[in-house]
Amino acid sequence: MLEHNLKLILEALLMAAGRAVPLDEMLELFDGIERPDRTQLREALDELRRDYEGRAIELAETAGGFRIQVREGFAQQVSRLWEEKPPRYSRALLETLAIIAYRQPITRGEIEEIRGVAVSSNIIKTLTDREWVRTVGHRDVPGRPALLATSRRFLDHFNLSSLDALPTLAEIRDLESINRELDLDESGLPELVKETQVEVTLP
Repeated sequence: MLEHNLKLILEALLMAAGRAVPLDEMLELFDGIERPDRTQLREALDELRRDYEGRAIELAETAGGFRIQVREGFAQQVSRLWEEKPPRYSRALLETLAIIAYRQPITRGEIEEIRGVAVSSNIIKTLTDREWVRTVGHRDVPGRPALLATSRRFLDHFNLSSLDALPTLAEIRDLESINRELDLDESGLPELVKETQVEVTLP
């Protein structure tokens, strides 16, 4: 009985969660002999993904697990359900985030050396408050500056399964288009609307 209902159970779970759910967490929802193995779980998820082909929603896999989300092509219209004006991010913040993503782990001083200007404390605070960036250690030099790297939340937010999924530098577009994409992401649908890959221009 479970075998026939597994896909529907997973669909209900992901719709209710409204976030990425890892396989291990899905398995914990089943007791004893009813618990499927990881292969059965993935087969059911693959079937669910195929069911959504040609529809406005899709099943996406990110670093944090699986989630059901609105396809990118419908994000602009859906975002209008939320009246709150999304925050805008400065070019300096986006450049800093890009440098961390592509050069991690990296210190604040090394970021400043690449950008050629000082990095505001507010930029680092915003990135850490958003949980896009975290401290992963300290450089073994005088002062022991913090080493910054992106987080799993960063991967989930930009719909990336891993850092290997980042676009190559040859694919990168200008920062203004990225700011528009981020504005859309901040419209109140961080877990539902498909968010585009971060694409930024490095100095």
